[in-house]
Amino acid sequence: MLSSDHTILSSLLAALSDEEHPWLVTVTATIGSSPRPVGSLVVFRPDGSQVGSVSGGCVEEDLIERLRAGVFDGPRVHLSEYGVSAEDNEKWGLPCGGRLELAIQQLDAKDSGWVTNAQQAMLERRTVIRSVDFATGVSQLRSTDQFAALEKDDNRLHHCFGPRQRLLLVGAGQLAANLSTLALAMDYEVLLTDSREWALDQWQGPEVEKILGLPDDVVRAHGSDENCAVITLSHDPRVDDMALMESLESAAWYVGALGSVRTTEKRIERLLKLGVDADALARLHAPVGLSIGSKTTMEIAVSIMAQLTGLRHEKDSKSEAGRTE
Repeated sequence: MLSSDHTILSSLLAALSDEEHPWLVTVTATIGSSPRPVGSLVVFRPDGSQVGSVSGGCVEEDLIERLRAGVFDGPRVHLSEYGVSAEDNEKWGLPCGGRLELAIQQLDAKDSGWVTNAQQAMLERRTVIRSVDFATGVSQLRSTDQFAALEKDDNRLHHCFGPRQRLLLVGAGQLAANLSTLALAMDYEVLLTDSREWALDQWQGPEVEKILGLPDDVVRAHGSDENCAVITLSHDPRVDDMALMESLESAAWYVGALGSVRTTEKRIERLLKLGVDADALARLHAPVGLSIGSKTTMEIAVSIMAQLTGLRHEKDSKSEAGRTE
């Protein structure tokens, strides 16, 4: 299971509250193949324990050894490269031609403020940018309307902390249980809603937040921002259509609906009659998921998470390209 930024911040706060001096390590650049993307984080505590990952290989082992030897002590930010040669790639377990640049900083009591505020912003589904001065290690937070990719100049590192990707599932059932299992493992925050109390009471999936209520109200309150994906699974048009009408007009970046091609055609006809704009309907992913010949609920869940993953990376790539043009 991937560690979210929220988990990283929680680990830092725990260490700082114990009056420890943990190290925060950030992937600031990659060249060639890389096991972890830019912006990935790992926290090391003085006892050698870690939360997060920057390589999944031997880089962490070497880092722990160097950290505990005092190589990166002090508040200033150290930049270190791994994989600068073919020999290094083989030594550190990096993909052929891969190279990592890491920013390594030891935190102390003065950092508790920005860590606490960044964590609170994430809980409130707000986005903030942490700017840290390389020479002094002093960090400043500022609010921003949109999540941005990590940036680095000669003097500072700028790194966004924002809300987790949220997956709102409408309709409790076995497919929702399988989807929840996969989504949690992929670091989504999963919310489950159903207007049937008995369905929520009989939930046999993993531990998620369950919300009893009308689907359109729940979508409006919990699934309408640009970091939300909404999927209807109830098989009941009275439930699914209400959720879809609300989510298709919201900022949710992904809206999907379970059902066959014929069911989808009937759903679109109903939604058009109910006044949903054709442009909004064009956002609907239905039948939900990739067409991989899936039959079982787990196979369908895999197809849905594969579609979400592909579209999410495509969306992020377009956003990044737009910022660099």
